[in-house]
Amino acid sequence: MSKATTCQKALKNWEEAHPDQNPTEAEEIKLLFQIPPIEKLEANVLNTLTNVRKLSLSSNAIEKMVNLPNLRNIEILSLSRNQIKKIACLEEIGATLRELWLSYNNIEKLDGLQPCTKLQVLYIGNNKIKNWDEIDKLKELPEIANVVFTGNPIYANQQPDESRANVLKRVPTLKNVDGLLITEQLLKKYLA
Repeated sequence: MSKATTCQKALKNWEEAHPDQNPTEAEEIKLLFQIPPIEKLEANVLNTLTNVRKLSLSSNAIEKMVNLPNLRNIEILSLSRNQIKKIACLEEIGATLRELWLSYNNIEKLDGLQPCTKLQVLYIGNNKIKNWDEIDKLKELPEIANVVFTGNPIYANQQPDESRANVLKRVPTLKNVDGLLITEQLLKKYLA
């Protein structure tokens, strides 16, 4: 098996592909689908990306989230299609993070989101969430509006309408559930 790509190497590859940009000044950096995949987030490397607004590390083999205190401008963090088991280390970036993409991981619980006071979008489909009480934790997020839970065990043996209704009963302030825009008419239907 090949040795994993380090974040340092992935960033070097990014620099080679973007010779006119300095990564410490870039607002968007994609370190997607590295071959071999990134297995470990390196805080010392990623914390140099002080201007980044969107950081994409999807389609790798990352198992753990890390603290990224220097990413004070980050608004979108994409960690979908990895091997993450736990939402963690968002305390330092929670005040600016608007979107968190975590679909296709191994997450069972929604603990760790509390620091994300500006979070509007949570894509967490195709994980291992099996307890409906986890959805209640979204009520602590004042700006949450758009969620995706499709493909989680909580949806097993339910029709899509039934699943959306269950999510909305727990968090009626949502504007979009699983890609469906929630209109006043739909809200009345689901909460009837």
